[in-house]
Amino acid sequence: MKVNSSVININSEQPERLAAFYSDVVQLPRLPGMEGPLFDIGGGHMLAIDGHSEVHGAAKDAPRVILSLFVDDLASEQKRLEDQGVRFLHTAGREYWGGVISTFADPDSNLVQFIEFQQPANG
Repeated sequence: MKVNSSVININSEQPERLAAFYSDVVQLPRLPGMEGPLFDIGGGHMLAIDGHSEVHGAAKDAPRVILSLFVDDLASEQKRLEDQGVRFLHTAGREYWGGVISTFADPDSNLVQFIEFQQPANG
């Protein structure tokens, strides 16, 4: 199978509030001309925010799905969000494979992580 692009859909009881968070705070670029909030998350991948009649309140099992956004400068992106009141749950944790990860929750308690690749300390 060849996949040309993908859309991750996050459903919310308050989709307008969640879309504003991803647009105004995280600053993901919106895709123009598309119905509903649709964001470009790079490499032909998109993030859609929508409502759903069976979604109520915050995510109850947040670690089940984590949105990973690969960034060039994790420290500056994290600071930018912290300056807007976003609290990070995990800060600049270095992984054995060279990634550095900081994790925060969106307004619906979905987990989002920024990942920056860095050379491993021993490499």
